[in-house]
Amino acid sequence: MANYDLIVIGAGPGGYVAAIRAAQLGLKTACVESRETLGGTCLNVGCIPSKALLHASELYEEAHSGVLAKFGVNCKGVSLDLDQMQAEKVKAVGELTGGIEFLFKKNKVEWLKGQAAFASANSVEVAGKTYTADKIMIATGSSVTPLPGVVVDQKVIVDSTGALALPKVPKHMVVIGGGVIGLELGSVWRRLGAEVTVVEYLDQILPGMDAEVRKEAAKIFKKQGFTIRTGTKVTGAAVKGSKATLTVEPAAGGVSETIEADCVLVSIGRRPNTDGLSLDKAGVTLNARGQIEVGHDFQTNVPGIYAVGDVTPGPMLAHKAEDEGIAAAEFCAGLTGIVNHDVIPGVVYTMPEIADVGLTEEEAKAKGLDIKVGKFPMMANSRAKTNRDTDGFVKVIADAKTDRVLGVHIIASLAGTMIAEAALAMEFGATSEDIAYTCHAHPTHAEALKEAAMAVTGKPIHM
Repeated sequence: MANYDLIVIGAGPGGYVAAIRAAQLGLKTACVESRETLGGTCLNVGCIPSKALLHASELYEEAHSGVLAKFGVNCKGVSLDLDQMQAEKVKAVGELTGGIEFLFKKNKVEWLKGQAAFASANSVEVAGKTYTADKIMIATGSSVTPLPGVVVDQKVIVDSTGALALPKVPKHMVVIGGGVIGLELGSVWRRLGAEVTVVEYLDQILPGMDAEVRKEAAKIFKKQGFTIRTGTKVTGAAVKGSKATLTVEPAAGGVSETIEADCVLVSIGRRPNTDGLSLDKAGVTLNARGQIEVGHDFQTNVPGIYAVGDVTPGPMLAHKAEDEGIAAAEFCAGLTGIVNHDVIPGVVYTMPEIADVGLTEEEAKAKGLDIKVGKFPMMANSRAKTNRDTDGFVKVIADAKTDRVLGVHIIASLAGTMIAEAALAMEFGATSEDIAYTCHAHPTHAEALKEAAMAVTGKPIHM
């Protein structure tokens, strides 16, 4: 007899959700996690602590910059207590990780503490003990991709984890990588007083997003005070005392130069966590990118071994991992789990936020699709105008023949919340007309999506 019906390796968003769902469905379930707390990268050193600092830094900047004066709110003597800001972040993280531990107990999920390694296709070793299971699920997430020539010491040169726990505001921070994580954490420290330079290898920031969004976002960030250097690569870094000197040159090659900084954030992407799992003992294979390929039921090449989240192909997003964890657990229980990978929203939690779901205009055209595009500026939205947060726009891409919505892209202060309506519409196969003829409350930022949908047929009201 096996010890468990299912062992889940990893207690991040994919793993802990899968374990809870499996237990709800009657499976005797254990979850292996080596951290002192549950929740994985996302809750401990990723999504949650970064959002705590983003929110706190937004409040500080509002109060400190004098922008509130036009609303009749005069703030004097505003000062930064970074220790308290960090303490509130830690408190939020603790509440949420503790919440997962409570849910494990409530659903009778056993937490096996330690690092897991396969002993065979149906057994794993954890802290010197061997456990067997009818099914095993890999949900080990991802970790920071290192940059050759740039050694992270978590003091002067940091990764995303180190950037969440800086003891003081750096005078000059250089962010290597113009993707989501770099821009979010760069935003935190810029608001708190740092000069921030973003160095991106490609010709635009935010790789993979819609071209118009990337262009507009760069304009907004530059207006906020970011120095953005695209088409530039970092070839080396030297640390002397509390300073770093980066060597950079044009991505296409050319004359090199140096940039000095008090803090360097290396943020060039993430890679799947598969080292130390002894996958060879189970017979699980990796693709050329080091990912675990899975079928529609999330089984690997070895029957009975499943994989979800960042270790599998697709966007490395917590909510993708969660949905896959639920679906995979349902397959493990003999049910049919469903994840629509064409409708996975993504959000950049800067200010304004940037969110998207579905195809970009470039992707739609590359597929040979005949499309119609509707855009509506936040400048023309009454609530945004009233709140004085008019940066950005909403863009709706629809099939020219069927009018079915193929993609939605938003830059707005509430984009992360607004994108949920677009994802729901796409999940139900809505047309732009469906959105246009749905009554939206006034005055709200969400009306901009309605107007963008109306613009697909060239008939917005307020533009």
